[in-house]
Amino acid sequence: MKGLSAVPTYRFNTPPGWPTPPADWTPPEGWQPDPSWPPAPQGWPWWLPEAPAAPPPDSNRPVVPVVHGLPETAAPPAPADTARGIFGGKRRLEEENEDLRRQLTAVMGLDPSAVSAEAFRLRDQLQRLRAEQATLEGQLTHQRAELVRTSEEAELQEVGIYRYQHPLADAVAYKGQLADLTDQIKAMARSGTAVEAGNGWTVNGSTVEGRKMVNEYTKLMLRAYNAEADGCVARVRPHRLHTTVERLDKVAHTIARLGKTMGIRVSPRYHQLRIHEIGMTADYRAKLDEEKERVREEREHQREERAALAELEREKARLAKEQSHYEAALAKLHAKGDAAAVSEMEAKLAEIGDAIAGVEAREANTRAGYVYVISNYGAFGPDMVKIGMTRRLDPEDRVRELGDASVPFRFDTHALIFSHDAVGLEGQLHAALAAQRVNKVNVRREFFYANPAQVRDLLQKIAGQHLLAYHETPEALEWRSSGATLHDTQPPSTTTMI
Repeated sequence: MKGLSAVPTYRFNTPPGWPTPPADWTPPEGWQPDPSWPPAPQGWPWWLPEAPAAPPPDSNRPVVPVVHGLPETAAPPAPADTARGIFGGKRRLEEENEDLRRQLTAVMGLDPSAVSAEAFRLRDQLQRLRAEQATLEGQLTHQRAELVRTSEEAELQEVGIYRYQHPLADAVAYKGQLADLTDQIKAMARSGTAVEAGNGWTVNGSTVEGRKMVNEYTKLMLRAYNAEADGCVARVRPHRLHTTVERLDKVAHTIARLGKTMGIRVSPRYHQLRIHEIGMTADYRAKLDEEKERVREEREHQREERAALAELEREKARLAKEQSHYEAALAKLHAKGDAAAVSEMEAKLAEIGDAIAGVEAREANTRAGYVYVISNYGAFGPDMVKIGMTRRLDPEDRVRELGDASVPFRFDTHALIFSHDAVGLEGQLHAALAAQRVNKVNVRREFFYANPAQVRDLLQKIAGQHLLAYHETPEALEWRSSGATLHDTQPPSTTTMI
């Protein structure tokens, strides 16, 4: 009889794409694979025999297969002995296995087969959790991108850059749209379509009482929702639009959660109308602020024009009065026959006549005036200037007005440039510094991120044909008198003649 083979053992053959179970794992009763795993190939062998470990070679004796429970002899035993040895070895192994199970149970309080099954289950759960984690990470990335976009819009809105949700021409148009929205909201509330609710409820076996109960809860939910929505509309401001909409969304979700048992929720159409109302109200208030600012700027411009015209009229009246005095004196000199004095008086009258002509020309030419470059070191620092234009006869009057109670210190004048087209010269300077404009929304705010030296270089290119004195370093007398000193890195005080 040829040598006996060892008792074969089998291992679970894991299909492709399935998690690998423990080495001694066997499927518990009623076990089913996870539906998310791929199906096993057709005809897949579920169990494979494990080859026994080969004994180390021994040159002194022939290689004989080892059978559990049998002595290693050179000759194979008889069949009866072989059977007794096999089954005897099997019983000893089962007894040892059972003893190990009892020891493990005593130590850990767990059944080894249960531990193996639990480990396999936990491994499967870990894979599902990892897949869920990947999905959540993708959603988190999307939410972060949306949060960044919302935060950027909120920051822009806080500095005055408001993006209209529903662009319209003026505040009157927004008011009309809001009135239409209010009518639609009221119509849905009256028709009972503002809130959705489930049917088929009974109270004490009565469908009528059940319908009455649902209607009462529906009205209660709608009342709570409308109270929050009205509050959002009343409090919304352009720079808080997104947070206000999120607040109303949370209210709608809360009502849906609390009314889930009865199928009560705010109608999506009604919710969108209220959100539209919030956005339209924010736009309306932003447009109102924009129009108020435009009106204020226009009034300021008109006030400046009136002041300039009043100055010109006063100057013209003063010159006319002076001219009449000189003409009376000239007549007396003619009567005396003082030729030298007459010549001198005529020259003075000609000078006054030229001055009157100049004032009249200034009065007729609305584009003539002074372009000024000023700064306020104590209020805005060294790298911000204001470039504007005035038609005043004394442009310093305008500079003094700008340094009123709205800023802590008076402005320092760096340059005053007279031009017959001061409007055009101002526009050239503003265009050259457009990228450095502080307020990019309201262009009537004429502040720019630039230091006086940069503006001086720009003036040399644009206004080089005009003669002006340019003071590069601000005096900042009030600021320094308040206990501060100019930065050590400031250049020495210079006056540049262009």
